[in-house]
Amino acid sequence: MKLVFDAPETRTLTIEGRDARFPVNRIFCVGRNYAAHAREMGKDPDRDLPFFFMKPPQAIVDAAAPVSIAYPPETSNYHHEIELVVAIGSGGHNIAEAAALDHVFGYGVGLDMTRRDLQLQAREQGRPWEFGKAFSSSAPISSLRPAQSVAHPEQGAISLQVNGETRQESDVNMLIWSVAESIAYLSRFETLEPGDLIMTGTPAGVGPVVTGDVMEGQIDDIGSIKVTVT
Repeated sequence: MKLVFDAPETRTLTIEGRDARFPVNRIFCVGRNYAAHAREMGKDPDRDLPFFFMKPPQAIVDAAAPVSIAYPPETSNYHHEIELVVAIGSGGHNIAEAAALDHVFGYGVGLDMTRRDLQLQAREQGRPWEFGKAFSSSAPISSLRPAQSVAHPEQGAISLQVNGETRQESDVNMLIWSVAESIAYLSRFETLEPGDLIMTGTPAGVGPVVTGDVMEGQIDDIGSIKVTVT
């Protein structure tokens, strides 16, 4: 096949303990999936079905080792959101919840970086969130830990520190919609494919970072991430 210019680079993530890398296809993000965070954003988590937004592959930053990301343009309110990341290894449509975890390749720790001012402005105007959520380098993700080497996380502390001060702290057992439920629900609307990622939502405590800040996040048994804003 002849192309008019070189195809864009495939974005990939490090796989713990392997030389092969994980090619990223699409990035689905679950919105407001911790009750306390939903409330801090002014919403009622008891009445909401899960909803999803997307980031482009260009959002990916391989953060298997400490990395730096640039403070993005056109914002003065740049927020951190620590999340459990699910990497899909086999696709499917209308996946049963009982079989959903069979489709998981592995897990990682991610940051859903957000231009909060742009997101809230768009929300108030009834417009899409893309400028607030779907921008370059907005999804640093740690190395992936294969599911065969780690139990599917039903619980585990999740936290984020900025310059050594804890900002976010919860447990993945506090997810409103579990990993299996999120996979099953999403697959009703979109056929999942190998290489898809699901960012499962963030706990309460989101807040701003500025140039020079160092973010360090952890999820028990899954991994850690360290990102500096430049």
